[in-house]
Amino acid sequence: MDHNKLALPVGTTLDRFIMRKQEDFPYATGELSQLLRDIALAAKIVNREINRSGLIDIAGAYGNRNVQGEEQQKLDVIANIRFIRALRNGGEVCTIISEEDEEMIQTGNVQGKYVVAIDPLDGSSNIDVNVSIGTIFSIYRRVSATGTEGTAQDCMQTGTNQVAAGYVIYGSSTMMVYTTGNGVNGFTYEPSLGEFFLSHPQITSPKTGSVYSVNEGSSDHFSEAMAGYIAHCKQQGYSARYIGSLVADFHRNLLKGGIYIYPATQKNPAGKLRLMYECNALAFIVEQAGGKSSDGRNRTMELEPKGLHDRCPLFIGSTELVEKAEEFMAREFTDATAEALK
Repeated sequence: MDHNKLALPVGTTLDRFIMRKQEDFPYATGELSQLLRDIALAAKIVNREINRSGLIDIAGAYGNRNVQGEEQQKLDVIANIRFIRALRNGGEVCTIISEEDEEMIQTGNVQGKYVVAIDPLDGSSNIDVNVSIGTIFSIYRRVSATGTEGTAQDCMQTGTNQVAAGYVIYGSSTMMVYTTGNGVNGFTYEPSLGEFFLSHPQITSPKTGSVYSVNEGSSDHFSEAMAGYIAHCKQQGYSARYIGSLVADFHRNLLKGGIYIYPATQKNPAGKLRLMYECNALAFIVEQAGGKSSDGRNRTMELEPKGLHDRCPLFIGSTELVEKAEEFMAREFTDATAEALK
């Protein structure tokens, strides 16, 4: 009898995977690896809080509104505290910017080499109804000198400067998906062992798909070009799939193929999603998986932020679907230019 069959391998843990990848870079000093571990630790704690939210009094509205003008849920506040605390205690981050906070958060770690932009809990409206929610993060190297507090210049870099980005999805299983610019890997949380295990190595997103994800409840406020693209999707027989949690919609389309859209509307002419906390991170991930992300005209990661809480339209997912959407949006800008020249 093969005794190995009595105790099959459990797989590669996130910690071991990070350590092995660090060994691929002879000049790596370990700070980024530790930072990723700090994020994973906070994600485990937040996962625990989410799973017991119906049993203790941490569900529902907190009673405040965040800087975006959105009503904060109690778990929004808890997740924000957990991630900030983990990043501060880890010592690798000099400054944090969070979707939940108006100003930069100085950690006191003036020797820290990194800046983190984070949406601690995406999909707040779904928290109380047991629908998948998530965390989104971006990591940048600081550009200011170490030994001082982080600056606005450190925080407002273009997405092309990201050294790592990822998300955690809290759903039927909890997964952490991240990239450091060498492909995308996904890890599933095994709660009985308290570890993330590699479950989705080298994720490659399909070049095309048959799913479009957009809030059609806002269709009366879409531009003609946007309405035209949605009509095109229907004519092609695409399926509409919209969860209302960005991480959940993005994750499905990343694995299965499809496009997620949050366009500019009459109500939100600059778009609604945040460039620094949501769009840049997911754009980095999708490009590393072979997909594409833009605001309808320009590559998302090349957009220049002017403020910590800038918003932008988002067209993200399978390359062919995003490029077709850009064709429709290009007509809008051509028509607007012709009208201006009359």
